[in-house]
Amino acid sequence: MSLFHSGKNKLLIAIVAMVISIPVNAQFDFSLKNVDGKMVSLHDNVNIKGYIIVFTCNHCPFAKLYPKRLNQLNKKYASLGVPLIAISSTDTIMYEEDCYNKMVAKAKSGKYNFPYLYDSAQTVARNYNAERTPQAFVIWKENDNWVVKYNGAIDDNGAEPELVTENYVAIAVDELLEGNQVKQPFTRSIGCKINFRKQ
Repeated sequence: MSLFHSGKNKLLIAIVAMVISIPVNAQFDFSLKNVDGKMVSLHDNVNIKGYIIVFTCNHCPFAKLYPKRLNQLNKKYASLGVPLIAISSTDTIMYEEDCYNKMVAKAKSGKYNFPYLYDSAQTVARNYNAERTPQAFVIWKENDNWVVKYNGAIDDNGAEPELVTENYVAIAVDELLEGNQVKQPFTRSIGCKINFRKQ
């Protein structure tokens, strides 16, 4: 075998290995700027079991009802290997209130205990097929792949948290931590529509 063919085979093996190592749903991963100026990715912590991903923003009246509840979710589940990450993907040309500097101020005033990431190109929202704020996704690590286990509303009462009867996200995470399937993997998210800029 010539050195040319030997080198060609090694290159082919390397390419195949790279393809095999890439998760089939790599579109769920991301690297976005947090309000503390640092970049955050799903693979930052290899010991994570899953994530609660919440698409939210500053301007939406419905999204404004949830910061305290997001803090509570992260406080409860981050220590169990399922932290919460909030992402703002709204059009800052249309909604100046959602620009990065105001996200920083909002996170500070709301004492966010979770990352609040800026999806400036709206790429992550597109990849998740997110449509509204707030909209929650529970993703779980299975064989080094991220699998969406829940998509929808955070709970069943945005306006009156004391009257919530169905904590959809919490129920889904609890079921997964117990090794069970999510009984209700989808609910309708009610909130402000994410307006996507033309690509």
